[in-house]
Amino acid sequence: MNEAMTTFELDLENLPSLTEEQQAELKALDDKPDSQIDFSDIPPLRDEFWANAVRGGAFKPVKTSTTVRVDADVLLWLRSKGKGYQTRINAILRDAMLSELAGASRAE
Repeated sequence: MNEAMTTFELDLENLPSLTEEQQAELKALDDKPDSQIDFSDIPPLRDEFWANAVRGGAFKPVKTSTTVRVDADVLLWLRSKGKGYQTRINAILRDAMLSELAGASRAE
């Protein structure tokens, strides 16, 4: 199966103007009070939904340089996996952190 792919680039600094129809639709939505909006197709968000939520998950965390002492065999194992051993260390520590935080929230 050969599907043609269409790409489109949008210049956020140079957005196209809205048509009169689009402006009218936005005005009608803006004028509508919240009480008249139908939310029936949106399920309520319960606590289970937020159980694994991470605040600020959409941004890339800032990296901080540090020195740690690691057993030689552990470091050899991490390096044996190829480039990126420091990233693997971070991933292992993040997994441990999230597991502990999840356990702490269940205990409360």
